[in-house]
Amino acid sequence: MALFDENVTIESALRRPIGRSAKIGLWALAIALIVLLVVTFLPTAYVIQKPGPVYNTLGTATTSDGEEVALISVAGADTFPTDGALDLLTVQVVGNRERTPAWFELARAWFDPSRAVLPIDAVFPRGQTSEQRNQESAALMVDSQKEATAAALRELGYDIGQRITVHSLIDDSAAEGVLEEGDVILEADGQQITDADALRQVINEGAGDPVALLIERDGDEQTVTITPHESESTGQTRWIIGVTLINDYEFPIDVTIQLDNVGGPSAGMMFALGIIDTLTPGSLNGGEKVAGTGTISSSGDVGPIGGIRQKLWGARDAGATWFLAPVENCDEVVGHIPAGLRVFSVDDLDDALDVLGAIRDGEGLDALATCAG
Repeated sequence: MALFDENVTIESALRRPIGRSAKIGLWALAIALIVLLVVTFLPTAYVIQKPGPVYNTLGTATTSDGEEVALISVAGADTFPTDGALDLLTVQVVGNRERTPAWFELARAWFDPSRAVLPIDAVFPRGQTSEQRNQESAALMVDSQKEATAAALRELGYDIGQRITVHSLIDDSAAEGVLEEGDVILEADGQQITDADALRQVINEGAGDPVALLIERDGDEQTVTITPHESESTGQTRWIIGVTLINDYEFPIDVTIQLDNVGGPSAGMMFALGIIDTLTPGSLNGGEKVAGTGTISSSGDVGPIGGIRQKLWGARDAGATWFLAPVENCDEVVGHIPAGLRVFSVDDLDDALDVLGAIRDGEGLDALATCAG
């Protein structure tokens, strides 16, 4: 018995012609796919901020040589054991002027509460190279560490000497060829200068007039004259001489902060708290895991920072339950606090110490200022 009849011819079914609407749909789909493919590789004008590494100022850090060392170490004074964590937060930037994120990366970031999409000009100013930005960021970190040390030691009753030093010069600036790295600026137009703000005020009050600076170079004092250049920023005219300045101090004890590959000034407050905890008996935080961010001045004032929302998520992911935020950042914090994190607002170092005291004692927390709404 045959299973198949070899004399039977099987004809294929007739194909139905594609209708006009179907053709239009297929063309539209093809065009959309082509556009999506092209857009994916087109350069964008944005970068992405996301949570970066978290560092415990009471713990250790890895040097560029791979050695594990104390993040904060002190010589010349008694130190005490610490407990828990006083975490500083960082923000990573995805993209730069050489390579911006793809459009699909931006789309994903829009829907991720831990990330932010920012115009590239807000992070990488026009005319500033990546190398210049890195140099400026490194200088700000060095300055931040010195400010934090000064604030902490003053809080503990130490006497601190202060002066302002030239860290670097911008190419083709007014100061190029006049000032040198390491110059100490003592006076500007006869006024004593002890910080960068005082120098900026003298320069801008002159509205472009030459400024006479009394400087100390290699141990000798001399007077130099600089004619500032005009600059536009956020719609306002400023006068600049084109130098990066850092505050220099004479500390009675040696405080070393070891943290490589991290720039900017936003860790200042947490550095100061870590130094105080190291130099005082007991634990400032009661052994709790506390995170925070904020710049700090040598007088203890806490200033605002960028990327506060990303730092909130970084703190939560690192296991912190308490967070210290600059009061000037509270409007960005409200409505964006991750579950399990309690945020307190601080205006100065004393506020931060009050919060830590309440956390340590387990009472008085409800009376403290918070970023809530």
